[in-house]
Amino acid sequence: MAGSFDEELAQAAARLVVEEGLEFGPAKQRALKQLKLPARTALPANDLVEAAVREYLAVFCTDTQPAELLALRQLALQWMDRLQAFQPLLSGAVWHGTATRLSDIYLHLFSDDPKAVEIALINEGVAYEATRVAGLRGAEADALSIHAWSDTLGEDIGVHLLVHDTLAQRGSLQPDQQQRKPRGTAKQLRELIEQA
Repeated sequence: MAGSFDEELAQAAARLVVEEGLEFGPAKQRALKQLKLPARTALPANDLVEAAVREYLAVFCTDTQPAELLALRQLALQWMDRLQAFQPLLSGAVWHGTATRLSDIYLHLFSDDPKAVEIALINEGVAYEATRVAGLRGAEADALSIHAWSDTLGEDIGVHLLVHDTLAQRGSLQPDQQQRKPRGTAKQLRELIEQA
């Protein structure tokens, strides 16, 4: 019985991820409410939601998603090149290949001086909003959120720069439990773009 709830919740969450651009956590919470399940119902694992997202994209978005993903990856690469001094790594849906035009871009940056990224943005005249979020391995990180224009998509895309101490780089490219790389370098992203 729990397995069917997991699957149903994952599919409902996947639809919200694709159609509304929600992150997995909020999508699972909304799906729980939409399905009128008890608040204490166990939520499906992110792997199950990601599999449901891939399935949803394969069924409903084959005509639009590949081009949107490519545009987001190209925009991410532009920002990785601009911020190369901070050894950027791309993560999230844009890296994993499940992004649509509603998805945001997540870049992990590394610096011994936590204000260096802010100074770089100020020097380039880039407006940003600063918050604190859970970063790599759950450690708190500064998050600088900007709006970046995509000519291809004809709209602003959210780009979130998560700033970590240089030591946090250690192990940041280790494969996850499914033996996938959870993040990628600009070189690896270029290779994905060339294969598209």
